Amino acid sequence: MAKTYLVIPTYNERGNVQRLLETIFALGINDVHVLIVDDNSPDRTGELVTSLQSRFANLELLSRQTKDGLGRAYLAGFEHALRAGAEYIFEMDADFSHDPKYIPDFLRAIESADLVLGSRYIAGGGVTNWNWSRRLISRFGNLYARAVLGLPYHDLTGGFKCYRRTVLEKIGLADFSSVGYNFQIETTYKVHLAGYKIVEIPIIFTERAEGKSKFSIKIIIESFWKVLKLRNQKSR
Repeated sequence: MAKTYLVIPTYNERGNVQRLLETIFALGINDVHVLIVDDNSPDRTGELVTSLQSRFANLELLSRQTKDGLGRAYLAGFEHALRAGAEYIFEMDADFSHDPKYIPDFLRAIESADLVLGSRYIAGGGVTNWNWSRRLISRFGNLYARAVLGLPYHDLTGGFKCYRRTVLEKIGLADFSSVGYNFQIETTYKVHLAGYKIVEIPIIFTERAEGKSKFSIKIIIESFWKVLKLRNQKSR
């Protein structure tokens, strides 16, 4: 198996991170490394991860001093993984909304693709523990982004993904403009424009059981105007 990094940003995920790491490493996949990117969590998530490194040889911690957005946390993690020689690089949430059981499915799919998207909105995918308003917002957000950007993929806002390193090297990590959750749309859009092969595999997304959701009205507003900005950047 090629060297694989799971990049997992954290902010106040102490209640989830240990069980998540135990579940990932219990899969027994060769040469899988987990990189926790912690934004100085007040609940001392980073300290817990440090204490677990004696149990898990392939566990790494990237500590950042401030909380300045999901996108920047992922970019820092991608750069770290690339320097470490990773061939496959994942995005993944820390709160069990992304079930580690799907990791082998991603690794099979990436063998014949450049980017694999975990999709809630294709056959076999779905969402659990969301109310009707959250479902409506997510559906509308995806339809809006697909229409504005002219993309054929069904789930543009999901954050469970696997990239080949060549993709991340090509798309210009220093040039990303999205700080928050619109980062998910921007990454897929740039990979698509670069001509790489993108495939979707079904996943069931489960709302977090521990901790507080980071979803907010600010995220919705950012995504609305950032999508328009992405389209305008292409047309220049």
